[in-house]
Amino acid sequence: MQLSNIALFDEGPPPPCPAQFNIAEYVLAAGAPEKIALRVLNGPGDELERWSYADLRQAILAVARGLNVTPGERVLIHLGNSSAFPISFFGALAAGAIAVPTSFQLTTPELQKIIAAVSPTVIIAPPERVPGALSETQLLDMADGTPGDFMPTRAEDPAYIVFTSGSSGQPKGVLHAHRAAWARRMMWADWYGLGRDDLMLHAGAFNWTYTLGAGLTDPWAAGASTLIYTGPQDDPEVWPALMAAHHPTIFAAVPGLYRKILRTTGNLRSGGLRHGLTAGEALPERVRTDWTARTSTPLLEALGMSEVSTYISGRPETPHKPGSVGQPQSGRRIAVLEDEGAGFGQTNTPGRLAVHRDDPGLMQGYWNDEAATVASFEGDWFVTGDRAAMDAEGWITYHGRSDDVMTAQGYRVAPQEVEAVLQAHPDVREAAVAEVAHGEVRVITAFVIGECAGLKDHCHAHLAPYKTPKAFISVEALPRNANGKLNRRALADLVPA
Repeated sequence: MQLSNIALFDEGPPPPCPAQFNIAEYVLAAGAPEKIALRVLNGPGDELERWSYADLRQAILAVARGLNVTPGERVLIHLGNSSAFPISFFGALAAGAIAVPTSFQLTTPELQKIIAAVSPTVIIAPPERVPGALSETQLLDMADGTPGDFMPTRAEDPAYIVFTSGSSGQPKGVLHAHRAAWARRMMWADWYGLGRDDLMLHAGAFNWTYTLGAGLTDPWAAGASTLIYTGPQDDPEVWPALMAAHHPTIFAAVPGLYRKILRTTGNLRSGGLRHGLTAGEALPERVRTDWTARTSTPLLEALGMSEVSTYISGRPETPHKPGSVGQPQSGRRIAVLEDEGAGFGQTNTPGRLAVHRDDPGLMQGYWNDEAATVASFEGDWFVTGDRAAMDAEGWITYHGRSDDVMTAQGYRVAPQEVEAVLQAHPDVREAAVAEVAHGEVRVITAFVIGECAGLKDHCHAHLAPYKTPKAFISVEALPRNANGKLNRRALADLVPA
């Protein structure tokens, strides 16, 4: 671990990814064929589906054959909270195609932008949303067919595209290679504490990349098992009940759900639970301490982004340092760069958080946007847009974003995308959006010159729910600097006391 006054973490590279590497084949290789890899739950003791590793292999390879795609063609997946989603995702990867998982929360206009961007050969979606698409029923029929073979892809071959909110108002595709799944092994010891005997209860939906990665890809690649709950999501009491009934060893969720669970009266001291995992947004220290008091287990936070997944985290065997998000995972090369200039920053001094370009988990680039890809690097460093400080032992203290990107329900949201929708409403003269503290939580807040009535419905018609502002505030003017540019950081001062 780095011990100088230079904010650089470098313990050497991780073991190299095999040159021939297919994510789907890798994910299914460690589990014994008869072992149960996945159980889908509708409630405590109410099991809807049970999948062994052999079942998954059969279904995924049958889908790979049935899709009839060639390497590099795109398969866009837009399904609800169903096991058909990961079967589609890994089936496309097994075939050597580029999988494009999308959130089911997207509106039709948002989805159409992504379809236009990737020109998919196959779209798996409800036909009422995308006419002519392959339906979930057709996909499941395909999964019962004759299995094909894993395409012998290379580690550097493109594997999947994850779309994130773009500052121009257009979605931005993050392209990852097959090696990205191998790179996730760095999380196993330094975040999950993951082994083949673990049972992961993941609180996310099948169609969320957090679930695809932490809930499915990694437990399965380790030969472990996963529980996914697909029942009603409005009652936080269900999570203590699920833990009591099924005894998971690891529980994964976002900070907002932990906060809701801690308000319940259920017994959280579930036998077998070693720790909870959290990512997607900043974890309040009080939530961490309350969880530990209620469960006698630690809550391990991680910091990441679509471009590199989670790369800084709390470690199971290392006591938490208050105020820190964690340490870089072994095998990562992480630096804090100076705010001005191109050099490394000093320890305990805030600067720009960066990941070395040789990190095997780093994206290949932004889909069809070479300019944006080049602009995200400074020399050998991918600049994340996060600000942080690193101490002499590698502990990272998060200092927020250096740009205007907001975080909502684990998703990154560019304010410009939300503002474009608000300003399209005839009653809005000007609008600005920021992530603002309301009590103990931070929410996307719209500041509007004009009428706020009807704006929430307008946003819901054009934006995914996680992008829609949770608060609308009417203002006389927006704060601007001497050059007339919006001063986004001053918007919080407009919130009524």
